[in-house]
Amino acid sequence: MELLTIIQVLDSTMRLATPLLLACLAGLYSERAGIFDIGLEGKMLAAALFSAAVAFASGNVWLGMLAGIGASMVLSLIHGVASITFRGNQLISGVAINFLASGLTVLIAQDWFAQGGRTPSLVGAARFEPITLPGALTHVRDIAEAGPVMQIYSELISGHTIIVYLSLLLVPLTWWVLFRTRFGLRLRAVGENPAAVDTAGISVVKLRFAAVIICGILCGIAGAYLATALQAQFVKEMTAGRGFIALAALIFAKWRPWHALWACLLFGLLQAVAVRFQSFDVAGVTIPVQFMEALPYILTVVILAGFVGKAIPPRAGGEPYVKER
Repeated sequence: MELLTIIQVLDSTMRLATPLLLACLAGLYSERAGIFDIGLEGKMLAAALFSAAVAFASGNVWLGMLAGIGASMVLSLIHGVASITFRGNQLISGVAINFLASGLTVLIAQDWFAQGGRTPSLVGAARFEPITLPGALTHVRDIAEAGPVMQIYSELISGHTIIVYLSLLLVPLTWWVLFRTRFGLRLRAVGENPAAVDTAGISVVKLRFAAVIICGILCGIAGAYLATALQAQFVKEMTAGRGFIALAALIFAKWRPWHALWACLLFGLLQAVAVRFQSFDVAGVTIPVQFMEALPYILTVVILAGFVGKAIPPRAGGEPYVKER
């Protein structure tokens, strides 16, 4: 395999891993605070629709992103009210959000645009364009004839949208917030022992709602990326299980930001390989394209089945907090 081909696969890995990483970090904040969120998929889907719709109507991709974040935050607050205020079952609330978003997004898109549950294609300022870094080559022939260092710089490092770079910056930022700030210490404590936090005079409810809101913002950015950067429109069920893959990556990473980055890159690599190579020949046996496309989901099932070692979630995760009187 040529070096340029490997670099192109890694380039696709970065693009495909971005929504997974954003959703994984979203789940990380929520679950570290003790709120399990199965509804990442639904939030991303709602954000994808509203970001594409508003970007198309306004011709401004940033307004589209804000709309996507707003839609995701509404669903996050619904989940927060159900699981924190009314102390409902967090898993059922998350599943309900997924079903709600799956049905409503198609219904709204069809009512607004009458194009079979999708939005019109986004062009120009209505979508995120790749950023060419200084000195990077843009012509395919020039890149192919350049040396390895310039190929890596031009094809792998340069040429991504701003959200890709933002998602990478969010990893060290999340680590710093969770492990080097007072807010992060309290957030993690709420997920481990909310009674102790409450005894110290800190509001458990406010901290958990803060985590849920951060989760909504990151899911909104992930959904907006899908519809306005990775693709150029909203289509039915375009998240394609990415929310569940992000949850699997979160378990694989054992609720740690840097580990989450590598887990998401692994899933992104599998998706990139499935897109790039439609079939493989191994020892004279041709592996069909259907298996390659299913490989990321097979790995998700394997990870969720517990074949990644002992992954211990936050002790108070999934349990509503009832203040003692």
